[in-house]
Formats: sequence, structure tokens, C-alpha cells
Amino acid sequence: MSPSDPRITLEVRGHLALIGIHRPEKRNAFDVGMLRGLSSAVTEADRHPDVRCMVIFAVGDHFSAGLDLASVAPVLSSGEPLYAEGFIDPWGIQGPPRTKPLVLAVQGLCLTLSIELVLAADITVASEDARFGQIEIKRGIFPFGGATVRFPQRAGWGNAMRWLLTGDEFDAREAYRIGLVQEVVERGRHLERALALAETVAKQAPLGVQATLASARQAVHEGPDAARATLLPRLLELVKTEDAAEGVQSFLERREARFSGK
Repeated sequence: MSPSDPRITLEVRGHLALIGIHRPEKRNAFDVGMLRGLSSAVTEADRHPDVRCMVIFAVGDHFSAGLDLASVAPVLSSGEPLYAEGFIDPWGIQGPPRTKPLVLAVQGLCLTLSIELVLAADITVASEDARFGQIEIKRGIFPFGGATVRFPQRAGWGNAMRWLLTGDEFDAREAYRIGLVQEVVERGRHLERALALAETVAKQAPLGVQATLASARQAVHEGPDAARATLLPRLLELVKTEDAAEGVQSFLERREARFSGK
């Protein structure tokens, strides 16, 4: 399997999957083909046995101007599925969940669906020139890619409503203040920093990383009590793994662990 659209690229580099968005002439706005291409790329990376962390980036001056409504609206109104059955929705609204971590590197304009992809990711690095806007309200609709659910969870009710209900644009400093992005770096260094963070994640025990994601998601979706009930069972599964033994051995030998994902 490979991305179904040439404007979405996938490169497996060691334990990292680099997923690129290539439509700079249209400010990387997503049409139907690109949405499906990103879905197939994320699905392939999530299923690849060597991949431990994904990085999504965009070429050009802007991460994405959001949805190309002229392309997407007819599909939405027809009720036709956006993604193939069994494929991962990068925005985490439908279909099977992503099991491996996702780091985003964003720059320039990050509008509508871009913010929702940030909210669906695990870590986001923003260039200092990044500008955000959840502008659906100015087009007579509302955010339907997860912002109404995740923005209040991430930033708090007031911070989320400040931007969801006005459609105003905000900068990288504000995005960092409200927790939308986790780091802001000098212009042009966002991908470099995102790759460095992804490499750090990829050095950790893969099964432990995936268990951490699953537990945290369970707490968000099912509540703290449900997550607490599965903490010990998850741990008991992990302590039987080769990676858990390697973690203890590396500690005793005072060296960096070499995890195999087993």
C-alpha cells in the first residue's frame, strides 16, 4: 500500500515515517484526493513493523489553508465515505484509532482542518510565523473535524470559545499559551525540531509508548475511572516483554536501552 494521491508522500526513515503534504500552489488546501491520500499514508505508517513514530509536515510557506470546499462539499453532501473501510482517519473522528505517536511540524497559515489535525496529533511544533484560524463560523458552517470536542479539552472552555465563535486569527505565541502547540521555534526550524522529538520518542520502548497512548485516550474518551481500571492489567502485560527486561538491564548496566518492540 502507498499513498493514494501523489501530493501526499510517505518516507520510512529508520523508525520514523515522514508524511509530506505537497500542494503549495494552493496553500496545501485539502481536496478529497489529499484527504484520502493522508489516510492511506497514516494507515500504512501505523501498520509498518519498523515505524515507531510519525511526522507530518507540509512544503512551502504554509501548512494548510484547510479544506478545499469546492472538492469536498459534494462528497460530504452525497454521504459517500471519505475514507476506505478499515483505514485510519488522521483526524480521529471515525474508523480504527491510530496506535503510534504523531508529531506535527506547522508553519504559516494553519486554518480550519489544520487546527483539527493539530488537536488530533500528540505533539506539535510550530514555526514562529505560524498563524491559526478556526474560520468555519465565517462560512456559515461549524468545525466538523473534531475542534468542538478537542479544543475545549485542550485549551479550556473560554480559550476555545474565544477562537471558535469569532473565527479570529491568532499567532504561534497564543497557540502555545493555550496548549494548542507544545513548542514554538525560529522560523524554518519546525521540521528539524519535530524530527528530533520524534527520534526521541522512537528510542523509547514501542509497546510502552503505545500503551501510554491507549491509556491516555481511554481516560479522555471513557473517563478516569475506566482508565484507572486498566492500568495494572496493561502493566502486567508489559513487564513480561523483552523490552521491559532490557529496560531493567540497561539501568543496571548504566547504558542507553536498545528496545526491539517485543
